[in-house]
Amino acid sequence: MKIEQIYTGCLAQGAYYLYSDGEAAIIDPLREIAPYLKRAAKDKAKIKYVFETHFHADFVSGHLTLAEKTDASIVYGPLAQPSFEAHIAQDGETFKVGKLTIKVLHTPGHTLESTTYLLLDEQGKEYAIFTGDTLFLGDVGRPDLAQKAANMTQEELAGMLYDSLQQKIMPLPDEVIVYPAHGAGSACGKNMSNETQDTLGNQKATNYALKATSKEQFIKEVTDGLLTPPGYFPLNVKMNKEGYEAIDKVLTEGLKPLTPAAFEALARETGALILDVRTPQDFAQGHVPGSIFIGLDGSFAPWVGELIVDVKQPILFIAPSGREEETIIRLSRVGFDNTLGYLAGGVAAWEAASKEIDTVTSVPAATLAKEQAEHPQNIIDVRKASEYIPAHIKGAHNLPLSEINEHLAQFPKEETFYLHCAGGYRSMIAASILKARGFHNLIDVQGGFKAIAATSLPIEASVSTSTPKNA
Repeated sequence: MKIEQIYTGCLAQGAYYLYSDGEAAIIDPLREIAPYLKRAAKDKAKIKYVFETHFHADFVSGHLTLAEKTDASIVYGPLAQPSFEAHIAQDGETFKVGKLTIKVLHTPGHTLESTTYLLLDEQGKEYAIFTGDTLFLGDVGRPDLAQKAANMTQEELAGMLYDSLQQKIMPLPDEVIVYPAHGAGSACGKNMSNETQDTLGNQKATNYALKATSKEQFIKEVTDGLLTPPGYFPLNVKMNKEGYEAIDKVLTEGLKPLTPAAFEALARETGALILDVRTPQDFAQGHVPGSIFIGLDGSFAPWVGELIVDVKQPILFIAPSGREEETIIRLSRVGFDNTLGYLAGGVAAWEAASKEIDTVTSVPAATLAKEQAEHPQNIIDVRKASEYIPAHIKGAHNLPLSEINEHLAQFPKEETFYLHCAGGYRSMIAASILKARGFHNLIDVQGGFKAIAATSLPIEASVSTSTPKNA
């Protein structure tokens, strides 16, 4: 028996490869299927099943392409209604993978079709559960995403989730291993652990949701403090349910090197968004005017989904040399398939063609501390409110990056202001968006709050956020 967790940090997502006696199964695969095919080829295994725990909202699954390439059967739990051929399993139904048995446990609540897969080992012993978004480590799946599709309130779905956990999960032995679909950093939960696997017994003892003493308490705690889900979530659900382009075709169309002249002309003709995926430092030193920075070396896909409204938006991109294919794949993971090409030679080629270059003023935290000591500065903190409230620069204003498009009017239009986040990634995203919208009176703080905390700047806590002056 072999169980391999294939974890993708950018999405905080876990897919799973199961192998036994010449047969394999994949649970919740990502869009690019090459890693699963390589593992099966190494084991000389036939991929027999692709198990989906539910219709995912935060990424586009690779189920359709994988099934097409391997003739594997796609399996969903009860109540799933995909637009393509799939086996809709009954609660309690079992599937054989070599000498292993996979048992279907219908666990609705996150979505109506949400299903947990119980793995029985070669001796028939309950060994592990693949919980999807039903049970996380430290949390459970949010019950607000499927309200419209289910025609239910989030409280009703939360009550359904409580019943699923109590009736299907809690009775299982403590030594059963929990393999969830997500970990810390995913927008599918609010209190997830950094760990990616645990025993059920430990979760029973430590997971706040599993320790609830009543359904009423569970509903209250699980629904409290839920943030608005990213706008791309329902679009990804639609793609997972109805189908999408094969990743090979997306790559063929997106991997087109363009000269600066062709790049500029295509941007003008199509209204494409120009996405710069290099480092914050590279972007600050020189970028194509109007381009938006979201770096590959960060939470790339989630921020793309959070900030770019439409998955069908045409995109032209600028990437570090050799990372063009990676850029397209990572965009496609969250449904952004309409990439038109990339700037060959990058910003250096753009500058060599005598095209205009824009920059972002970016200074060390010590510079901000010196300026603040001499006279008060307008400082905007783009971290989440949950980061800002416990500790922030005294007098700083909080405008979270996730809300920037809705609150552009709150940024100063004349007076210079400083931007910072936790480490410098999000503040450069914010700077790029503001620059593209005509705000040139901003200064980015390198290293973010981590660097700021090491200076003499006064730090305070608060119970509410405030609005910057000159809004």
